[in-house]
Amino acid sequence: MKTRTVKIAPSILSADFTRLGEEILDAERGGCDILHVDVMDGHFVPNLTIGPPVIRWIRKITQLPLDVHLMIEDPLKSLEDYCKAGADWLTVHVEAAPDIRPALDWIQASGAKAGISLRPRTSLESILPYLDRLDLVLIMTVEPGFGGQSFMADQLEKVRRLRSQGFNGMISVDGGVNSETASVCIDAGADILVAGTAVFGNKNRAAAIAGLRGAR
Repeated sequence: MKTRTVKIAPSILSADFTRLGEEILDAERGGCDILHVDVMDGHFVPNLTIGPPVIRWIRKITQLPLDVHLMIEDPLKSLEDYCKAGADWLTVHVEAAPDIRPALDWIQASGAKAGISLRPRTSLESILPYLDRLDLVLIMTVEPGFGGQSFMADQLEKVRRLRSQGFNGMISVDGGVNSETASVCIDAGADILVAGTAVFGNKNRAAAIAGLRGAR
């Protein structure tokens, strides 16, 4: 039986953007712990989402930690803008630059928490040199930037390996997380479950969040 408390991070990408403020506050009242903010630039991934102005507005209406997941090329050039907008966690992709170390160093120096993510096809070995710089590892269980994909259960082996190697930071799982897949993520050792439709697709956000947190 797991004794740790799993944190739930609704992905606002699945919220109704015509009433984004209400959606965020509803999730906050429902008991979520973190807000997951997906930033896509149309280059690193095909889709294009939001930037610092929207994050700055989100910051004004909630004190929840904001994990800003940067699915963008050469993130070092934009980190200051996202930090000033109110990001608490800045999560960059290891594939987004030939050397991601300068971006991680900048995040650490800024006082924000440093996160790294990797595509499903990228091996865990690619991030191992950076573990001592990280507060968070975000394991993608779908290919970033595409909707409607099936949960890739084989990616949870990366979570297990991080746990077995003694990584002391947080491990987050993102992609296809719902009431059916949450339990295997928790069993693998996830600290944070990123869930979009599973939260914002349910009118009872409190029940949805409680269900994910208590999944076994």
